[in-house]
Amino acid sequence: MRKLVKNKKGIVGIEAAIVLIAFVIIAAALSYVVINMGFYITQKTKETMQGGLEETLNALQLDGLVTARTGNTSALEYLIIPVKISASGAAVDLSNNSAVISVYLKNTTLFNVHRGAVVANNNTTWEQLQSALSLGGNEAKFAIYNGNNNTVLESTEKAFLVIRLGSENMASENEIIKIEVRIAKGAALTVARTVPPGLLPDSFVSLG
Repeated sequence: MRKLVKNKKGIVGIEAAIVLIAFVIIAAALSYVVINMGFYITQKTKETMQGGLEETLNALQLDGLVTARTGNTSALEYLIIPVKISASGAAVDLSNNSAVISVYLKNTTLFNVHRGAVVANNNTTWEQLQSALSLGGNEAKFAIYNGNNNTVLESTEKAFLVIRLGSENMASENEIIKIEVRIAKGAALTVARTVPPGLLPDSFVSLG
């Protein structure tokens, strides 16, 4: 009778040990899941914050003075805006459909006037650039100055956004012009300038 009681105690001890081991395994598995979930949430939070930061930073920035060219009258026909990749930005393909460019004038707004990009070099004259761009009225293209003959603007390169206003939309003296350039990532580049008085026909003028 005494031996039977001892055997029962041994069995109960083994069962308790098995249950304890099961609890330890379950607890370890739950801890692994919780830790992994924590890492996943941290990573997603980081990605979300990074994405939000990229959306608030300009991909393009001004790289010099904005210039204009008058037509046969003293009204502005061409707008020339120098741009480059911002310090935190990546290379941008400025070919067709890669950018949305809008021009806000006194009496009208020109939406989505972007028509692509051409490659230029330091020896390109204004007349040659005009011919290469082949812009109609109310159209815009980028002239990219690089050595690899493509339409991708990289951090070490420079481009000029050239906008040609239609004859009915040429900007006159004291008129405020606003240009908005938006690409796939990053905040839009916005440029606002006032047309100065006393302009001469067929001449360049700095808009600052």
